[in-house]
Amino acid sequence: MLRKTLLRLLAALECQSCDLGVLIIDDARMRRLNARYRGIDRPTDVLAFAMRDGPFADLHPQVLGDVVLSAETALRQARARRHSLTAELTRLLIHGTLHLLGYDHEVSPADARLMRAKERELWRLVKP
Repeated sequence: MLRKTLLRLLAALECQSCDLGVLIIDDARMRRLNARYRGIDRPTDVLAFAMRDGPFADLHPQVLGDVVLSAETALRQARARRHSLTAELTRLLIHGTLHLLGYDHEVSPADARLMRAKERELWRLVKP
């Protein structure tokens, strides 16, 4: 299911030739990653590790990076939002992929609005 969604998402973003990894993990592992890379000692729902940043970004421009999803957090959020786990994983996959493409809701309120609008647009195109 996620593979099909990801292929539709990449097509909608005109990134059919792009590569990205998706890793689904538990909260314990997500907490360690979040602490190590963001300095926040708790699990989160999604992390994105972009390969288009840094000194070697031009080495393989088709490689976007990795999206890491916490299955446990996604399940809790799906229940709280009263929708399916599939829908929540799709929402998180969209969010993480946009981060790989340079969108960042934490930069400013304007950037947050831009990213949210793009998430809604993509949701309509790829919703399960």
